[in-house]
Amino acid sequence: IYGMPAFVTIPTNDLAASTDFWVRGLGFFELFAIPGQVVHLRRWAFQDVLLVPADDIPEQAPAVRVNFACVLGQINPLVEACRALRPDSVDGPRDTPWNSREVEVITPENARVVFTAAKPLDPNSQEARNLAAVGITPPDSSSDNGDHA
Repeated sequence: IYGMPAFVTIPTNDLAASTDFWVRGLGFFELFAIPGQVVHLRRWAFQDVLLVPADDIPEQAPAVRVNFACVLGQINPLVEACRALRPDSVDGPRDTPWNSREVEVITPENARVVFTAAKPLDPNSQEARNLAAVGITPPDSSSDNGDHA
């Protein structure tokens, strides 16, 4: 056991099906499992999910959502993978006023999971002007490929 600064515990009535969706759809990998008890999934450092058995799961997604950072180039493949596994599981992607692109996924356990990627900032955009108006100089994104790991 090691310290995790934060993690999400997701109850499921089918550990195998949930693990499959989180791995093939959302890009996590199985770090370890105790059969029938827990599956520990990880995507990046400090992006940990524990799948645990439960008799009942919510019939609809809760209002609370968990967000994970990703890079811009991962959004479309994640959308395609999730839609291939569960066609109605994806909402988005959509661009936000805070210069990111997000996609929301409802997992088989009815968890609301959002992946957020920073978008390169156009120095001539309204977003850049808004930042400059409050004294923030955005970094030069002219060589930015969107792969922020």
